[in-house]
Amino acid sequence: MGDMPVEVVEYDPTWPHKFDEQRDELSHLLEPWLQSAIEHVGSTSVPGLAAKPIIDIAAPVTALHEARAAVSVLEQRTWCYWADDPNQTWRLWFLHPRPDARTHHLYLIPHDDPHLHELLAFRDHLRAHADVRHRYAALKTALAQEHRGNRNAYTAAKTEFVAEVLSMHGLQLQPRTAPC
Repeated sequence: MGDMPVEVVEYDPTWPHKFDEQRDELSHLLEPWLQSAIEHVGSTSVPGLAAKPIIDIAAPVTALHEARAAVSVLEQRTWCYWADDPNQTWRLWFLHPRPDARTHHLYLIPHDDPHLHELLAFRDHLRAHADVRHRYAALKTALAQEHRGNRNAYTAAKTEFVAEVLSMHGLQLQPRTAPC
């Protein structure tokens, strides 16, 4: 789905508002499949944390096979479904408004899937622990420079840090395949 350069920027206080705007529309569109509230996840959901300027949104759905019916609904609203996502066994991934100029990622994930619990636990830990948040920001900034043209390498290089934080919550990092 077109590899964009890795760019980590300082925290933007408009990110929560950009999430809110999409959450309200997505809650309406996805209502038949949602199990619980749509969540702002990823680095843009952590106040003060440097991040790639892409809003990550997790929609906890009742069942992934049922949520596949949402693909056409979302595509009509400029959400681009990534049919070749190597992680489609546990999520449906959408980009908005288009792959080469994305501002949002949307993940439809079963509400009881461990990957969703990881996203929320990691976000909540960074929100609650400034020291960990600062370490993560420094790591992300350095890795973005080192892997500027390779998003997969950038993401893979963060794995050890993420696994360390999750282990503090008794969670083991679930396998992922070649993110975009």
